[in-house]
Amino acid sequence: MQIRPLYDRVIVKRIETQRTTASGIVIPDSAAEKPEQGEVIAVGSGRLLQDGTLRALQLKVGDRVLFGKYAGQTVKVDGEELLVMREEDVMGVLDTDDASAARKAA
Repeated sequence: MQIRPLYDRVIVKRIETQRTTASGIVIPDSAAEKPEQGEVIAVGSGRLLQDGTLRALQLKVGDRVLFGKYAGQTVKVDGEELLVMREEDVMGVLDTDDASAARKAA
């Protein structure tokens, strides 16, 4: 099943962080906080403005994003936990090494 967000909403899959400390201690799932980073897997068509036009979203599928600890609504689709949030709930886009190198080369 696929999910298609409406308007200015995005679907984000949390990116699991390292579950082992630097000293080698494994952190159990029950003790670990949920990550505040994720990957955008679907975006809506845009924000509906008062004049009836759509403003395109700045996010795109594949972006790695930062969001607040309590941002969005958690939903389960095909046994996978996803977040549905508005674009304004996203605090920033993380640049990966590949994306940064491509921008510098251009």
